[in-house]
Amino acid sequence: MSETQSPTAVRRIDVPESGGLAQLAAVFDDLQYVLRCCEHLVTALGAPDAGPARVDSDPALVEALWTGAVLGYVRCFSGRTKTLTRDDLTELELDGDVTGFHDMVLKLRDHYASRHVNPRESYEVGVAQSNDGSPRGVAVISTPRPLVDETTVRLLGRVAYALSALVDARMTKAQNDVLGVAHGMTAAQLAELPIVHLSGDAGEHDAEEHDD
Repeated sequence: MSETQSPTAVRRIDVPESGGLAQLAAVFDDLQYVLRCCEHLVTALGAPDAGPARVDSDPALVEALWTGAVLGYVRCFSGRTKTLTRDDLTELELDGDVTGFHDMVLKLRDHYASRHVNPRESYEVGVAQSNDGSPRGVAVISTPRPLVDETTVRLLGRVAYALSALVDARMTKAQNDVLGVAHGMTAAQLAELPIVHLSGDAGEHDAEEHDD
């Protein structure tokens, strides 16, 4: 195989260094997802007020994209893995109150992911009266909650983009750490590791594992 050819199979290595790299890769993917959601949201929220209605500006789509962006962002700061922490935000050197914005997004996650409260509208019930004051009917009154605005979306995109660069740099170091562990193993030890076949253009992201 040529040095420039991509491998068709690798050996799965399970060490603390590889576990850390895998967590970084998962967070990087989530940040890329957040960025894609924000890009689509900017298009949707920038739809013209006049003219034919655009499917992009459908409130249901806006809510779905924003909910996905919020959940994906907060997942990057999981207290279980601690791959990213609130302290990492100070390394980004972005203008504005980034930590305050971060805390607001955490609260929004609880709002959009609530199992008990409708995130779109609040509801009240009223009783209609006839001329003599007696009740004549019941009305359910809904009050829509405001959709996310473009400024907030762009700010989340800026933070996610900066965090992506931070995580990418850490992934480079983590890859070198894993390679260092592999260099410390003998050829026989490496041969005992399970084979993971890489399929097609998906490369490392679409792998099938087999034992020898």
